[in-house]
Amino acid sequence: MNARAPLFLLFAFLITISGCNQNPKSEAGFRLPDGNAIQGREVFLYMQCNQCHTIAETELPAIPFADPPYVELGGRVATVKTYGDLVTSIINPSHKLAKGYAKEKVSEDGKSKMYTYNRHMTIQELIDLVAFLQSHYDVVPPQFDYRIYPH
Repeated sequence: MNARAPLFLLFAFLITISGCNQNPKSEAGFRLPDGNAIQGREVFLYMQCNQCHTIAETELPAIPFADPPYVELGGRVATVKTYGDLVTSIINPSHKLAKGYAKEKVSEDGKSKMYTYNRHMTIQELIDLVAFLQSHYDVVPPQFDYRIYPH
């Protein structure tokens, strides 16, 4: 028997079992189809997201007797709002609370004040809503002013 054969078999075995140990909560392979941003705007209004949210540089109808919106979505951001970030924010709003807002405005007892629409929103509505929201983010690299010291 060739001296390399046991080494080759061990290597093949390790490669085989490495694919069996994937974390069951991994997001690998998760991707919804592309949505329709125009339909997503309609979902945003139908689900009355504009009761608590504004969209940067976008005119939306006011909801009668509602408190003014306080959490702005979209606009110029330094980090990408990924597809997964937006889907997670919609289906699990307490996962990550909005930064830059007073805690009492966005949460109660550590849970997001955002209504969970999981029992009322179709998958197609979710897909379209994410397409609408993603189209309103403009990623801009942060600007840093570095001092130049004389030599």
